[in-house]
Amino acid sequence: MASSCEFLFTFLLYLSNYCLIYGTWNTKDYLKREHTFVKPYQDNLWDFIGSTMVTNQYVRLTPDHQSKQGGLWNKHPVFVRDWEMHVHFKVHGSGKELFGDGMALWYTKERLTQGDVFGSKDYFTGLAIFLDTYSNHNGPHNHGHPYISAMINNGSLHYDHDRDGTHTELNGCESQFRNKNYDTLLAVRYTDNTLTVSTDVDDKGTWKECFKVSGIKLPTGYFIGASAATGELADNHDIVSVKFYELDITHKKDDTTDYSKIIPEAAKAAAPRVHSDDPEPGFFSGRMTGWKLLLIIILSVIGVGVCGMVGFLVYSNKQDYRSKRFY
Repeated sequence: MASSCEFLFTFLLYLSNYCLIYGTWNTKDYLKREHTFVKPYQDNLWDFIGSTMVTNQYVRLTPDHQSKQGGLWNKHPVFVRDWEMHVHFKVHGSGKELFGDGMALWYTKERLTQGDVFGSKDYFTGLAIFLDTYSNHNGPHNHGHPYISAMINNGSLHYDHDRDGTHTELNGCESQFRNKNYDTLLAVRYTDNTLTVSTDVDDKGTWKECFKVSGIKLPTGYFIGASAATGELADNHDIVSVKFYELDITHKKDDTTDYSKIIPEAAKAAAPRVHSDDPEPGFFSGRMTGWKLLLIIILSVIGVGVCGMVGFLVYSNKQDYRSKRFY
């Protein structure tokens, strides 16, 4: 009897230890290999475009040079309804005060497209997560940089760089992920019509929620990718790995929706942000490029000179007038 109790106790102890170790849900059990990108980067599941360079340790979307664009795109569409994507990335460069522009993660209908939105196309269809590092924005904003934000597009919306995309963003948060000497990671989770973006950029080994937005509708059959761009300012934008997980979520059995045909949609966007008055399209709209700044300085100097000359002439006329009065 004692031996039977001892055996039962040992068995229960073993079972409890097993549950503690393996019982917690582990996304690795649901890793989707066809959507995963890890070292040594030898499989043929991904395409590269633009300035992208593959090494043994990372894929560099852009080097720390001006006017570069690069992209990394999965070849297979995602037919999973509930998913989570972990991206190990690194943004770094020689710039101390001025750097940019940034990178983006995509879940879109289009793939292998280059354009003005962090190296990919504007008016896209799907989801974009922007990691904006551009450090020379014009006008007041109520957030700093680097800045992470999300946007849902059905192909009709324009991403406005000069407003940081805040007129079309779902939500966002500041995140100091640039120039770190340790791993920086980002997680994008989509389940139950809810998008959650989290970061691990503080070397703590834990996820910190950046933002969560409900009322998001995303179809299946889109592609995942990453892109980056530099302009007059630059940075290295590296992807170390992409891990894509299918989430084990139970859905209603009577749901007959064809999720491959729904249109990307967001129930609401972020509240309007504080901006300076939006300028009409013209010289002073857009980013303050070098030639614009130089021209403004020249015009300012000329203006000051003209004002000084006018002031001198007015003063001289007054002196002449006074002299004539007392002559």
